[in-house]
Amino acid sequence: MTDAEVPPRERLRQLVNGYQVTQAVHVAVVLGVPDLLAAGPRSASDLVSETGSHPGSLYRLLRALTSVGLLRTSGEDDDRRFELTELGHLVRDDATGSLAGWVTLVGRPYHWEAWGDLLHSVQTGETAFDARHGGENVWAWREQRPEESRIFDRAMSSIAATVARGLADAYDFGGCSVLADLGGGEGTLLATILPRYPDLNGVLFDLPHVVSGAPAVLADAGVADRCEIVPGSFFESVPAGCDAYVLKSILHDWDDAASVQILQQIREALSATSKVLIVERIVNDREPSAIAAMSDLNMLVNTGGQERSIEQWRALTNGAGLELTRTVDIGFGWSVIEATRSPDEHNGT
Repeated sequence: MTDAEVPPRERLRQLVNGYQVTQAVHVAVVLGVPDLLAAGPRSASDLVSETGSHPGSLYRLLRALTSVGLLRTSGEDDDRRFELTELGHLVRDDATGSLAGWVTLVGRPYHWEAWGDLLHSVQTGETAFDARHGGENVWAWREQRPEESRIFDRAMSSIAATVARGLADAYDFGGCSVLADLGGGEGTLLATILPRYPDLNGVLFDLPHVVSGAPAVLADAGVADRCEIVPGSFFESVPAGCDAYVLKSILHDWDDAASVQILQQIREALSATSKVLIVERIVNDREPSAIAAMSDLNMLVNTGGQERSIEQWRALTNGAGLELTRTVDIGFGWSVIEATRSPDEHNGT
């Protein structure tokens, strides 16, 4: 039966039960199942000791993952073996474009709990995470929990790799000498772009505990000697003297007031020719994509930010003394929203 042939009532049940799939994939990744199957098919009993699992329960998990297309089976019932499908390979730790980091994050209890308070956010406009944690925001909460911070940083790196390749393919950095990645985590974006531009130097800017893992990432990409790592907060100041400033998946984490504050700090560092490159999703209110709309709800419950329409991005940049000059589609539902100092700012008026 194709998707089109599934009765509407059953399609609705599949949508409503989506959380079950999320948790099943999360558990498989935490147990290391995709990595254990990377070399080829294995039976559930083969995996019991390596995953520390109950035999019958592990089999049931693998069977469920088969039903949603991450695994397939071969052999007879008494010797049934499971192997990865194309989707299953995408949650191996070592796979190009792996989403294992993201899958690990979205199954964490605090993430689920915030989504469980979606009703509170919709009725009050408050961030569910903050309300549940006595007003503490998710950034401060994770900073006090190094393991959760590490999981989050890994998740962001798994998303950044794909977006960085799209950015490198679609946007021309040929006119830049110094590219700053603000809130750039462990340096995945710079590690992707700099190898394509031998004369381009990078500045990686993020909080001290976040950039601690960057030297290894940049060294592996062969660009450590062309990249300066600067710890700091973009709410206070950003490095000056760069030709382009990238903000990838940063401003959607913050409300308008905080986003304008960040952009104003960047504006202070801009020259007349510098560019601000906001890499985000652009929501189409008439025909919103599911991933953008659901990401918007994720911002509502977890960070207090939002995904924005092009009109909202224009208002945001204008509010910070910037002029939105163009947008560039880089694929995967992402765009570059390019801005410069507004003409009045150039004239100092």
